[in-house]
Amino acid sequence: MDKHKVSSYSDIQLSTENKIPKMPRYKASSYRRNKFGIGETLVLAVLLIGVVCIAYPLFWMVMSSLKSYKEIYGNVWGLPSVWKFSNYAIAWDKGISKYFLNSLIVTISTVTGVVIIASLCAYGLSRYRFRGMSIALIICMGGMMLNPQVCVVPLYVLLQKLGIHNTRFAMILPYIAFRLPLTVLLIRSFFLAIPKELEESARIDGCSAFGIYWRIFMPISKPILLTSVILTSYYSWNEFLFSIIFIDSDNLKTIPSGLMNFRDALQTDWGVLLAGMVISALPIIILFICMQKYFIRGMAAGSVKG
Repeated sequence: MDKHKVSSYSDIQLSTENKIPKMPRYKASSYRRNKFGIGETLVLAVLLIGVVCIAYPLFWMVMSSLKSYKEIYGNVWGLPSVWKFSNYAIAWDKGISKYFLNSLIVTISTVTGVVIIASLCAYGLSRYRFRGMSIALIICMGGMMLNPQVCVVPLYVLLQKLGIHNTRFAMILPYIAFRLPLTVLLIRSFFLAIPKELEESARIDGCSAFGIYWRIFMPISKPILLTSVILTSYYSWNEFLFSIIFIDSDNLKTIPSGLMNFRDALQTDWGVLLAGMVISALPIIILFICMQKYFIRGMAAGSVKG
């Protein structure tokens, strides 16, 4: 009995060992070669150079905003000897708070108008077939090629005749007009990828055309809509040409044009001016950091079909 047990146990052990798959053995040299090679090294070097070129100017601007006027010229590349956080308080009291509020109102209004109008246009261009559809798409693409600087004089005359010169509408309406073509094409490309079965099932349930747009297309299209929000916010927040030409009152100026008042003919306090620039850059940086996941996803999805 004991020999039979021993032999059976050894047989079971041999059978189980034969059933266990053997893991392939990789050489250390080949594994390292596949993991990190010359191509990866070049890509990493290019990315590091890009990071330095983008990040260092921002770092220098923040550090210089904490310096005094003399130290900015005397110690350009060094860290501040005395950290002057008071530059931010001076910049805020000097008018940045007012310009910040104007930029916020103009940007939110522009983003709301662009997203609503562009999504409605994209829904019609992606789900309906009608005469002149190709012409409408050509007009959208033509709007992308139109340079805003070319339209300054006609727009100035038009805004004066409409009676909205030197108002916030003088910035909001041109901003919406110049951001619509790109946004329509982006959202339309995303809408084309939505299955038609969803629309057909909604129609069977008695949903109207606007109900399909609002209850199905808009929730599904969150990535491309947030991408449009980021692109439009970046444009309207930093736009300078229209804001300095169409607005005369200092109470209605946005941050880009308002920062021009910080410059003096004799001596400019660069520490306060750079502090104002840091304050103006923070909202867009924070917005992009919070929405970068949707931005990348939306740009990838919006460029598949067109």
